[in-house]
Amino acid sequence: MTRFICLLACALALPAHAQSYPAKPARVLVGFAPGGPNDIIARAYSARLSEALGAPFVVENRAGAAGNLAAEAVARAAPDGYTLMLGSTSTNAVNPWLYTKLGFDLVRDLAMVTLVATGNSALAVHPRVPASSVKELIALARAQPGRLTYASSGSGSSLHLAGELFKQMAGVDIVHVPYKGAAPAMTDLVSGQVDMSFAPVANVVPLAKAGKLKLIGLTGEKHSAFAPGTPTISESGLPGFDVWTSYAVLVTAGTQESIVERLHAELAKIAQSPQVKEQLANIGIDAEASASPAAARAYRAAELEKWGRLVRAIGLKAE
Repeated sequence: MTRFICLLACALALPAHAQSYPAKPARVLVGFAPGGPNDIIARAYSARLSEALGAPFVVENRAGAAGNLAAEAVARAAPDGYTLMLGSTSTNAVNPWLYTKLGFDLVRDLAMVTLVATGNSALAVHPRVPASSVKELIALARAQPGRLTYASSGSGSSLHLAGELFKQMAGVDIVHVPYKGAAPAMTDLVSGQVDMSFAPVANVVPLAKAGKLKLIGLTGEKHSAFAPGTPTISESGLPGFDVWTSYAVLVTAGTQESIVERLHAELAKIAQSPQVKEQLANIGIDAEASASPAAARAYRAAELEKWGRLVRAIGLKAE
């Protein structure tokens, strides 16, 4: 009888604990430097979480190892909801396949709360390249195997993998030229040192408007308000091609489900805020949330399978 009373008391205490959350400041770790999309998104949501929940959600940049340093810190934190991470496609789906010596297991140690944003990328070519559509570019690459080059923000980056997926699906041979970041890659594309690149749509559109690049298509299967009228690669020559960057909030695995649900509910509200939508739209990002934490987990599982299949196929590893 005593044991039953204790169990009942514990069960009744759980909702109360969740209702009192947060009772102290929480950290939101970002695995990349300040000023980039991950940082901007994290700060937009954290500021409004602080207002909604009445406790500070403080963004902490812990850059390094393609986001793995921040992910490992969250994985090793206490599962109490006070250490969160804003992760993107690389940390949430690609890195587990690239790095053989991670100090944590993504699925076992990090729990998805919700997607909070998605970002389209663009396929751009230098104006001298005699192709103005996906079909023309594929035909050119097939006619000149190994001649065309494409720049990425680095080996193993989501934009590198976009290029590899394009090569695989189109059956073409295009040479990868990795750079240390998106900025130097775009500089060399504009100068004609490389022929093409998969890059953030916000980086490509101003250069395309200035006539310095040709915007061929969007990598995701949905259109972008940042590039109105631009077709997707899928609908203009390569059906089924769908690559876009997703941004999600994660917590340490084992965090009480009621806390996860509360965080999801607040983040979903914030994603509908006109101010947040406008703030992110200015950098070519769409604010949106998963229907539930379960939906977010299912999305991550599908992304892990998709990128794992590609990474294994091309034999790519990062140490």
